[in-house]
Parts: sequence; structure tokens; C-alpha cells
Amino acid sequence: MKQAVSWSEEVKTGQPFLQLILLDRTIQEADPSGEDMEWGMGLLFSLLMGIFAGLLWHNKKKKMKRKGVENKSGVPKGSLGWPFIGETLDFIACGYTSRPVSFMDKRKFLHGKVFRTHILGTPIIVSTDPDVNKVVLQNHGNIFIPAYPKSIRELLGENSILQMNGNLQKRVHALIGGFLRSPQLKSRITRHIENSVKLTLGSWQDMQLVHVQEETKKITFGVLVKVLMSVGPGEDLNFLKREFEEFIKGLICLPIKFPGTRLYKSLKAKERLLKMVKKIVEERKLAMEKTDEKGIIMANNDAVEVLLRDSEEGNEKQSLPLDFISGNIIEMMIPGEETVPMAMTLAVKFLSDCPVALHQLMEENMELKKQKKDSTQGYSWTDYLSLPFTQHVISETLRLANIINGVWRKALKDIEIKGYLIPEGWCVLASFISVHMDEEIYEKPYCFHPWRWEKLGAAVNNSSFTPFGGGQRLCPGLELSRLEISIFLHHLVTSYRWVAQEDDIIYFPTVKMKRKLPITVTPLCNYQ
Repeated sequence: MKQAVSWSEEVKTGQPFLQLILLDRTIQEADPSGEDMEWGMGLLFSLLMGIFAGLLWHNKKKKMKRKGVENKSGVPKGSLGWPFIGETLDFIACGYTSRPVSFMDKRKFLHGKVFRTHILGTPIIVSTDPDVNKVVLQNHGNIFIPAYPKSIRELLGENSILQMNGNLQKRVHALIGGFLRSPQLKSRITRHIENSVKLTLGSWQDMQLVHVQEETKKITFGVLVKVLMSVGPGEDLNFLKREFEEFIKGLICLPIKFPGTRLYKSLKAKERLLKMVKKIVEERKLAMEKTDEKGIIMANNDAVEVLLRDSEEGNEKQSLPLDFISGNIIEMMIPGEETVPMAMTLAVKFLSDCPVALHQLMEENMELKKQKKDSTQGYSWTDYLSLPFTQHVISETLRLANIINGVWRKALKDIEIKGYLIPEGWCVLASFISVHMDEEIYEKPYCFHPWRWEKLGAAVNNSSFTPFGGGQRLCPGLELSRLEISIFLHHLVTSYRWVAQEDDIIYFPTVKMKRKLPITVTPLCNYQ
């Protein structure tokens, strides 16, 4: 990684074309598997296309609009960087270093906690201030609306949960949130998570080398698809996983839809996913209608049933369209493939680098295992979530991991926050990673120190700790995510000891391990 880091430093100081060449070399060095190679080649192509597209973008109307913004008092200071590409290359290069927040830190030092820049094709105001972020998160719909990069908008579609606004967003969020938080679901799904964890961990005994990043996906994706659609192991699940892996690769990519490009492939994968998911939804709708005709009242077993049963209050029922339900079910699979397995993986990495924390975690979980062994009762979901140090480890992992590093919003009108004016029409990036790594909030922020949460506890307010977002768009599955990670850690540390090989974290386009975190495991019974 040392060479990659040094090239990344060169990227920050070079001319645009030199920056691009060095960045492409950095991506190749940081990702020997080749998964990001397509992204790097696309970037080279995109620059050439961007020069032409940029001429159209710099039309007279936008020039005048920007000039007007410059003249307004209170608009955050900053730089829009090079023509057409802005400061994108510098932003990306930092994602391949051990300090991804350095892009934000440098500009925060020069311009203040809220500043202007131009990244990923968008002039944008970046906030690294937790108080400003809180206002952005809470003022949803009437002042700020979602505004994400074009690749995300293209891939998720106009009916995406991430992009929808107003009463419909509140309605869907409340439905899914209520279902995922329900004690009934957690009681039922705990057994399924346990079985999935035990099955995956059991296979490790026969593996010379375990790649944690890949193994955790086997646990979480199946669990989430079970919660969403009640699809169990088999061909359907294998198909969903295979196509979803292709789909998710295009979430952060260059917005070019030519055949053969990353976005084009991902859109085709989504078409195949939609076909299968819609078939499942339609079959479920028919089955529910037959059950209703017989006067049988059934509890909701999964998210599909929750959305199908819902109707707006009023004289006429207005059920959610099947295409709408199918598309959003696909979107809800993202935590099972990306965020939760990555949090599990990074917990293993951080614990590997901190033997004292690992020992304390093992002692706490061994005590719970002993209590359950001496009793006739199995584990409940409350058992897992009641382990204080385990929860501290999870909180610290989420703070350091920054898998969701921020949210994008667009101002519908001029708004002033803490003396900063955000002009109408401008995008705002509320940076979570900058707050989580802020020395003014967290002592030694780059150190994995779970014990900090013994003192902080609830003292860290929502604006200073936002791994699941905040406001009306707070992730509805946050409790389920913590439960999954708790169960995984419990059975891992009470079943194995392990030695992790050297590996580095890559932060762009998404958070992942350079080598998928290879470890060698030894069953704990071998030590007894």
C-alpha cells in the first residue's frame, strides 16, 4: 500500500492529465483483483468525453447563476478546481489512502468547516460541521431533497426510497421501520441469523485461508432476503445473489450507459432482478387475496407482505404499485451485500489489531455462552444486544468504518445555517466521516478504542454519531444490523481464534478490504 499512497500524494499535486494517469496507476496497485480496473479505464474515457460535455455544461445561464452565488454574502468559501473535472481526482485519490478524510481536512483548514468544491460532476457545498449536518438531515422535504450522483439516480430509478420525497417516503419508511423493529420479527429472525452464522463458521474448519469479506456476505444476504421476501436457500437465492452482485457494482460509477460500460451492465442486471422479484410479489399478492377471501387474518411474514397489505386511509384503498414494491425490495437488499458484511469484516480487522479488546470481547461472550449452557433456554435477541462491551465494539467499528460516509441533499431555497448561506439549487454533502474522525469530538479518532463508549454512551448526540444517517431518513434496519453483527461476533469469538494477514482498507468507490481480509482460524476446542 505504501506505493499506492505515494502515488495518491502525487495525484493531489499534479496537473489534471498527470493526475489522471497517476490515479489510474493507484487504482491498479490498490486493487490487484481488478474489480476497480473498469472504473479506472472508464475515468480515462470520461475525461475525454467530459471535455466535450463540459462545453455544453458551461452555458451562459449557469455562468450567470454562479456569478450571482459568488456575490451573495455568507456563501461558503472554497475552490471549484480545474475546469470540467473540478477536484474529483483529489477526492478519489484520498479514498486510496489510509486517511480518506484528508480531502475534507485540507479544505476545512483552508476555508472552514463548511466549504465549496466540485466533485463527481457536481458543484457542491460540503459540511463537516455536526450542527449543520443535523439541520440538513432534519429539514427534509420542505428545504432539502435528496440529490445523489447520476449513477445512483440512474440505477435506483425515480421511485427509489433514497430519492422519494414527501408523504410517500414517510409512509414507506414507517411501514418498513415498524416491521424491522418489531420484537416479533427479531425473535423469529434471531434463529435464522444464528443458523446462517453457524453454517458459515462451521465451513471455516476445512478452509486453509478464510476471506472474511466474502464469507460475511454469505451470512447477511441470505438473512436479508429472508426478511424481505421469505426466499430461502436454493436456486432463487443463488440467482438473486449473483445478479445483485452485478447490479451493486454500478452504484458508484461513471454515468455512461453505452453497451459494455459498468452502468449498462448493472442496469441489465437490475432488469433481470426486477423480473424475478416482481414474479415473487405477484405470486404473494394472489396468495394473500385467497387467504383474505377465506377470512383468515395472517401476521406479516416479510417486507413484501407489509407493503402489499398497506393502503392509505380514506374512502378508497390506494395500494402501492407492484413495480414500486419490487424496485424498492431490490434497493433494500443493499445492506445485505454491502454495509452489514463490511461492518462485520472491519470488526474482525480492528479486533485483530487490538488483542486487548478481543480478549475482553471473548470473555464477555464466553460468560453468556456459559450461562446459556447451564440453562435450558436458547438465546434471545435481547441476550445478544444486552452485552455492553460487544455493543461498544460495534459502535467503534461503525464510527471508524464510515461505510455510509455522508448524504447528498439539494436546497429548494436559500437557507442560512450557523452563518453559512446555502443558495437555492446547490447540492450539499453532509459528511459523516469528517465528524466521526474529528479530533474535537473524538480523542485520537484514528485509534480503535471501544472503551471510549463507556464514557461517551448517549452523550454523543445524533449529529456526532451518524453511521445509520439521521432525521426522517434514519436507516429503518439499524437494530436488525446491530443484532446481526452481535450474533456474528458472539459465535466467532466463542468458536475460533484467528490470525489475520496484513490488509488495507480502500474507501473508494465503496469501503472494502484490498485483499478481502484473509485470516487463518483455529477452533477454540484445540486450545482447551
